[in-house]
Amino acid sequence: MTTGVIVALCTAPGAVAETLAKALVGERLVACVNVVPGVRSFFRWQGEVDVADEVLLVIKTTRAQVPALQRRLPELHPYQVPELLVFDVADGLPAYLRWVVAAAAPAE
Repeated sequence: MTTGVIVALCTAPGAVAETLAKALVGERLVACVNVVPGVRSFFRWQGEVDVADEVLLVIKTTRAQVPALQRRLPELHPYQVPELLVFDVADGLPAYLRWVVAAAAPAE
């Protein structure tokens, strides 16, 4: 089953997480963003192992909005290479899936 709804993950510094979430929802690129605090990320950057205290953004939107999200997120995000991983939603509560589709639809 294809719902047309996706969940995307993005990490960010805590200081900008709310700004990112409000912008993405306000611009109708996404229906909802959950900001999950307390993420500690270990990663390789510029040849070194680095560590950062971050928050996790759990983003709900539609497959149709992914290209616009891919364009806009780097403009808003402070990282040189922001994380954006997209996963198709196979199933869910029909009323919720309909709400995501309606809430993430571009304004007319």
